[in-house]
Amino acid sequence: MTAEPERNETMIERLWSWLLHPPVTGPRATTLIRMMAGAVFFWEGILKFVYENQGVGRFTKLGMPFPLFTAHVVGWLEMVGGFALMVGLGTRLIAIPFIIEMLVAWLSTKPAIFLGTSPLPLPPSPPQVGIWAVLHEMRSEYAQTMSCIFLLLAGPGPWSLDAVLEARRSDDRRRPSEPAEPRRLGAGTQS
Repeated sequence: MTAEPERNETMIERLWSWLLHPPVTGPRATTLIRMMAGAVFFWEGILKFVYENQGVGRFTKLGMPFPLFTAHVVGWLEMVGGFALMVGLGTRLIAIPFIIEMLVAWLSTKPAIFLGTSPLPLPPSPPQVGIWAVLHEMRSEYAQTMSCIFLLLAGPGPWSLDAVLEARRSDDRRRPSEPAEPRRLGAGTQS
């Protein structure tokens, strides 16, 4: 019976390792996906503080619990997390709450658009209700969700702070346990 907790601990350790040490050898173009998703989250977070109809007002109309608190938490998550995505820091860790946020956005707004019962203004031009209206209105959430799923699976790419941190960890593992001599500029090897 004692083997089971050790096995769970190992599984948890593997999960943390997977989250904290993403692959950083992917294509450099991954940076474009990070920049796109991160920038959209970043400016949407700012909008939640600048315009009440995008933050507290929207959360109130949608019936979110504690709309003032919820709007501020989501706004800060989007600003801090969006910036982290843009620079590639904690990419897998931040992708998870963003995927959850997008799923909540879908579930809290799109069924009402489908039924024509949305407390938010309907789209200004047809289609305004039904499946085509939902598909049209969810394009941003869909793109953000797919981008975050991609980053969760593929990692941040080589042009990221995650890659810099991983390179430092690799250097630290390769160094001998004894302290290294300080490096001097211009000093070569001596015979």
